[in-house]
Amino acid sequence: MKISKYLAAAVTAMAIVMAAVVPAAAAAAPAPGKHRIAFVNVGGEGPNVGNVAAFRDGMRELGYIEGRNLEIEFRWGNNNPSALPALVSELLATKPAVIVSTGGPPTIKAVKAATSTIPVVFITGDPLVEGIVTSLARPGGNLTGFSVLANNLDPKRLELLRQLLPRAKRLAMISNPDRPSAEANVRIVVEAAKGLGFEVQQWEVRDAAELTRALPQIAEAKVDALFIGADPVLGFERERIVAFARANRLPGVYFWKEFAELGGLTSFGTSLPEIYRRAAMYVDKILKGAKPGELPIELPTKFELVVNRTAAKELGIEIPKSLLQRADVVIN
Repeated sequence: MKISKYLAAAVTAMAIVMAAVVPAAAAAAPAPGKHRIAFVNVGGEGPNVGNVAAFRDGMRELGYIEGRNLEIEFRWGNNNPSALPALVSELLATKPAVIVSTGGPPTIKAVKAATSTIPVVFITGDPLVEGIVTSLARPGGNLTGFSVLANNLDPKRLELLRQLLPRAKRLAMISNPDRPSAEANVRIVVEAAKGLGFEVQQWEVRDAAELTRALPQIAEAKVDALFIGADPVLGFERERIVAFARANRLPGVYFWKEFAELGGLTSFGTSLPEIYRRAAMYVDKILKGAKPGELPIELPTKFELVVNRTAAKELGIEIPKSLLQRADVVIN
């Protein structure tokens, strides 16, 4: 799948940096002793099973075995950001060597407010826009991590939808206005949609309760398709969103492949399991003495286009051969 020149340049530049600063970690023995890692996420455990498995696999590949030389303490916010300060406080009491902060800005901000000394490896959308760091090359302090750059791919997702739905007009967009980049992202989506002949009707969803209120309204609006703005809160609600789309015969384009795996029409975005696996590399480097603030924020290098052929058949949509040929994964 082709990506924008800006994104390709950014990925290339970061790949050069990473080649210089990240050796083949698997070739080195793990740090000696038993290590306790704290893992916190604003979402729920169920929707993150695959990501956690990828992180554990990454640690295992580097020689860290739970119960032998590794302990991982997990805390889940279950989509309740207000619960995070207490959860982070619990984790700090376990005296972790590293905190893995995932799920975006709410989790990272709770961790930042609680400690400026314990190393933190985070996974988020755009740490610059979100105000988490001021530099990708040298984040400084006790922070480093991974950017998924999810919102930058939205115009490509709209192009996918147009290829699949050449006659569609009305588009329902669900987005989380609490995201730091939300306002700018909505503008980008609306402008790109206009250029493709879509009329966008927006629903703002901050949490599960607002999603419950929004879905019946979308059903009554008689839109032609569904567009989900990239956001962890919405990602954690993917089962409900896809079930709604299928029940209402709404074609949808999504930002994680997990949506398509549940029965969504198509998705284009960063491979989250790959990011979580790579996060283990940074944990390993920190356990071996690296300073987190000197480890550059890593940009995604793997993007997946997923097409669900079964969903297309249910909706009566013929998938263009050119799209099938470009797809990384075709679900039959």
